[in-house]
This record gives sequence, C-alpha cells and structure tokens, in this order.
Amino acid sequence: MAKRREIQFTIDDEGNVSLQVKGVEGADCESLTRDIEEALGVVRSRERTSEYYIPSQTEETLSLEDE
Repeated sequence: MAKRREIQFTIDDEGNVSLQVKGVEGADCESLTRDIEEALGVVRSRERTSEYYIPSQTEETLSLEDE
C-alpha cells in the first residue's frame, strides 16, 4: 500500500503562505511542490524536515532474457 502524501497549507494574517509536506521522503517533496511554489511567487525560506534526508525509495523492475 502506498504511503499517504500530504501538503498542508497555512496562510497567515498578512497573506503569507507556508507549505508543509508529509509522507514524502528525500527530495521528492521539492518536485511535488514545484508548480505550487511557482504559482505562489518567491520562496523566502525553506526548512527541510528529517524526512528530506531519508533516501527516496524507487521500485524498479528489470527483466533479463537469455540469448
């Protein structure tokens, strides 16, 4: 079963938006939020959680045929 991926948005009284990504390991969180960040404007700061430093797991299937 796939892990639940979540993006939490917070908008303060001045209209500043912050995002927090949960359930995504490694740098995949940055690719997940790239389009959102571009639509919102300039990224003023970025804080990486411990999940960022966990290598993302990619499943790959390789089939070999005998010649």
